[in-house]
Amino acid sequence: MRALQAHNISERRACWLVGCPRPTVQYVAKPKDDAALRAELETLAAAHVRWGYRKLHVMVRRKGIVVNHKRLRRIYCAAGLQVRPRKKRHVRYARGLTTTAPTRLNQRWCVDFLHDRLLTRRRIRALHAVDGLSRWNLALEIDHWLNSRRVIRIFDTIAAERGYPSELRVDNGPEFTSLAMLRWAADHDVELLFIDPGKPIQNAHIESFNSRARDEFFNAHAFRSLAEARCAAAEWRAEYNELRPHSALGNRTPQEYEDQYINCNAPQIQVA
Repeated sequence: MRALQAHNISERRACWLVGCPRPTVQYVAKPKDDAALRAELETLAAAHVRWGYRKLHVMVRRKGIVVNHKRLRRIYCAAGLQVRPRKKRHVRYARGLTTTAPTRLNQRWCVDFLHDRLLTRRRIRALHAVDGLSRWNLALEIDHWLNSRRVIRIFDTIAAERGYPSELRVDNGPEFTSLAMLRWAADHDVELLFIDPGKPIQNAHIESFNSRARDEFFNAHAFRSLAEARCAAAEWRAEYNELRPHSALGNRTPQEYEDQYINCNAPQIQVA
């Protein structure tokens, strides 16, 4: 306007001289009222304290409020609703829980130990192994001591009947991290899947079995000798595999699940 007054020319001629459209010169910004949208954002953020602006934008649009994501983010930041990122305790380059669920029998064995005592107060140790798909109890070996070489012999005994697995899900105990175990796994093409220290939930199948074995077997019996414990373990193992229904298997027993799996996956013979 000062230029127009200084040169005493009209707005039309000034716009023609500089090549600027008149609507551009005459435009007056009309600030939008963000109060309603800000109130809606604050309500959603209070209900979902860990949601960022992207999820809040989705929720706002579901309520029929059409707003550009850049405008919403500006209002989001002005209201101080940013989510403070949580500090991670420990960053690992290789995550522990990176395996998928098994899809076939004998693909993955889940292994762990349990401890108990005889009536003589002497300590005993039990090695448990289950199939990751059918929950079949592969081994329930009890002894006073079980080192890595003894564990390997147990695995070889199981493999003589079922074959060697593709994967072995274990913790970081010395029995599974020993050089003998690493050599055995390499010789039989078995991948050792170690859980993160202090994360037993990453081997949930065997932890579930441990709770059942502790509650239904070890806590329900008192053994006077190792032989008595082994005899009772064999009976309980047979009951677990053949009679006890498993909720994760649709209330079927591991035996019934494996029989059905084998029947459904048996090769079809075509008759000419």
